[in-house]
Amino acid sequence: MTLEITGKNIDITPAIRERFEFKFDKLEKLQVPLIKKHIMISKEPSKLFKIEASVSIAGGQLVASAEHEDLFGAITDLYQKLDRQLKKQAHKPNARRASHSEKPAEAEDTTEYDDEVEFDEA
Repeated sequence: MTLEITGKNIDITPAIRERFEFKFDKLEKLQVPLIKKHIMISKEPSKLFKIEASVSIAGGQLVASAEHEDLFGAITDLYQKLDRQLKKQAHKPNARRASHSEKPAEAEDTTEYDDEVEFDEA
């Protein structure tokens, strides 16, 4: 799927597009297919670059944003946030809480008790 990049108050150069494609190629190595990728880049009046990303995957959607003085620093921050979310999503079936539903039922205790109980008198 193609990568959609939208710029607000900034031109999208081939170097910026190449950097995003490189980072998203690294994300796709986690064996989770990225269905739709959309990125919004804006330059704020406070000289900060703000990047917002929305990535659709099977079973959900990843959303992350990053602000940094350097554009490529913001891209790296955004990549790290998406990577963390994607790893969590990829390992979710292995999580402890997910494995509880597959736990076999415990065998019932079939020990019979006598009705008579003996007590020692002290």
